[in-house]
Amino acid sequence: MARKGNAPPADSASRTLVLGINDSGKIVQCGQNATSVIGSEPESLIGLHATALVEEEKEKVESLLDAIRAGQDRTAVLTVKGENGTVNEAVVTAQPMVAEGEGVAALLHIRVALPPTAPFQDPAHMRRALLDDPLTRFGNSLDLDQTARGLIDVIAPHFCNVAELLVLESLVAADEVHGDATNGSAVLRRLALTADDGNPAWPSTLPAGEVLVYPAGTPYSECLEAATPVHVQQVDADAAAKIAEIWRRGPVADLLTDVSMVLLPLIANKTLLGLIVCTRVPGFRRFDAYDIEIGMEFAARAAIVIDNARLFSRERATALALQRSLLPNRLSAPSSVEVRHRYLPGSKLIEVGGDWYESLALPGARAALIVGDVAGHGVRAAVTMGRLRTALHTLANLELPPAEALHVMHELMVELGEQEPHFATCVYAVYDATTGTLEIASAGHLPPLLVHPDGSNELLEVPPAPPLGVAGGAAIESREFTVEDGSLFVIYTDGLVESRGRDIDDGLARLRGIFGPDSPSQPMEDLAKATLDGVYGDHHRDDIAVLIARLRRLDENRRVSWTLPADPAAVRRARGLVRTQLAEWQLDDLSYSTELLASEMITNALNYATGPIELRLLLERTLFCEVLDRSAALPRLRHAADDDENGRGLVIVSQMAHRWGSRRTAAGKVVWCEQMVPGMEHAEEVPTAAWPGEFHHR
Repeated sequence: MARKGNAPPADSASRTLVLGINDSGKIVQCGQNATSVIGSEPESLIGLHATALVEEEKEKVESLLDAIRAGQDRTAVLTVKGENGTVNEAVVTAQPMVAEGEGVAALLHIRVALPPTAPFQDPAHMRRALLDDPLTRFGNSLDLDQTARGLIDVIAPHFCNVAELLVLESLVAADEVHGDATNGSAVLRRLALTADDGNPAWPSTLPAGEVLVYPAGTPYSECLEAATPVHVQQVDADAAAKIAEIWRRGPVADLLTDVSMVLLPLIANKTLLGLIVCTRVPGFRRFDAYDIEIGMEFAARAAIVIDNARLFSRERATALALQRSLLPNRLSAPSSVEVRHRYLPGSKLIEVGGDWYESLALPGARAALIVGDVAGHGVRAAVTMGRLRTALHTLANLELPPAEALHVMHELMVELGEQEPHFATCVYAVYDATTGTLEIASAGHLPPLLVHPDGSNELLEVPPAPPLGVAGGAAIESREFTVEDGSLFVIYTDGLVESRGRDIDDGLARLRGIFGPDSPSQPMEDLAKATLDGVYGDHHRDDIAVLIARLRRLDENRRVSWTLPADPAAVRRARGLVRTQLAEWQLDDLSYSTELLASEMITNALNYATGPIELRLLLERTLFCEVLDRSAALPRLRHAADDDENGRGLVIVSQMAHRWGSRRTAAGKVVWCEQMVPGMEHAEEVPTAAWPGEFHHR
């Protein structure tokens, strides 16, 4: 009889039993793993005839014995007896041997399929389950959290009972400085944990998403310090209690008692990213050296997947930060104008593009409404968009007319095109809430949509002009429209109405259908959401930017104007008119300052202009005082010398007013100043974002 081995049967990963038989078919040798393969003790099989292994297929066994006597190999599928009376199908191969006397005449190789209740026994099965298909599937995902969960869900049922994946916190938080993970104090984040043993203590004690530092003197810190796999074949109760005490987590002692652990470092491009902690609970085969080899092969490939997802997450976070910094955080408009917007990038991967929108409250109860589209996608288009938006924002604050502002933008695009070819389309509209007029200029952009209060709508015809940055073609001109109160004004980019599977005319018809007869009475948020209905599923869409404005004139009781003659007595009369009107508005506290400001601006007009002068007061969120004259020369702030008799008026205006400025009109110019109104709400009536750009990606 062969010498009995010392390896514990429970730790054997074999599912093949080898028996030695003599010429008569009696079993004279037996593998020590007979219990784990067919459920019989090795000693109980010695001396039995080979036919005793089966119940009803004895003739097949005799056929194998006849082949052995003839010196031939033979294979058959037999139903052999198993543990507790069960039967298992087995592939039995008979191999003749040369023996002396009554020694072993043949070997029977009995290969039994591993039962589902005995995992972690077959290395080949574990290797296929871990390395063949899952890594390919999870490599297609670029979401770090999703990738981590997918990897853990694969390794836990096929390689261990409990698995957790941790990465360095500096890799997850894009703004953090990458730290040294080999000094034992690395800050980690547990991205995912799964346990198939049904013990709820695992996720409650080791929650996913936790940021932690593993204490020194534990297998975890050892793995991080050495950046090599750590194998703990069995954690006894004392070692588990010590880890729990150092870590100050009492439940860890019960969880780790008698478990077998393997800690696999995640290394990509010679950089330690984190580790995978694999645990087999008591009752299952403990880890061995071959398991570590399989686990490290999985960890090496998983590290590449994690690193790709980490790089994409960082690039995506950078791109989103760029986009959110370039787009406006909130929109401003006069109190009588309600504005909503939607922005949707064309690329679901990068989520940045060249479309932009803007709504600016201008002095004199006016609003600048802008939508533009830089050709192309990605970061370059977004950077160009940021330049244009900043420039146009400045031009709007300089109160240039729409056509003149777009002409300056065109010159800027031509200059930028010398470095890198670019062009863009843009529509720029200015709504005057005191007169109800809308002045629009367009550079190669789609026509705006105007929805009248009765529900009818039309695409406004604006003088055509080439896109910004395209040389030649017609000059940029503007057109003025008179708008009824309650009308909706919609400007958008081509991504909203044009796609690969839809003609632009069909897209325009769809847009006009959204703003149907009942749209003037619908909430603005509902209209904004309706514009993007059905576009989220189009993976080949272009960037989309939409700006919707409900236009109303400023209430008549909040605006008043007077025409004054070009006479020095007009200054005294203006003070009286201002005093009376502010008393009616219950703004007596602003009477003195407003009278002084109006006096100085009217005096300036009398000195440099001819013809009648118009004085206008507008009470919105702030108080505007405007003086209109027929001179196109804009005033300039200067400091008068001690012996100068004039030149101090605008200095007084700039010191006393919150803001002041001037703009040209068709008949001359307007000089204005703004004062804050005590107790009046100055914030725009738009949704407050929880974070910058929250409403951009809707």
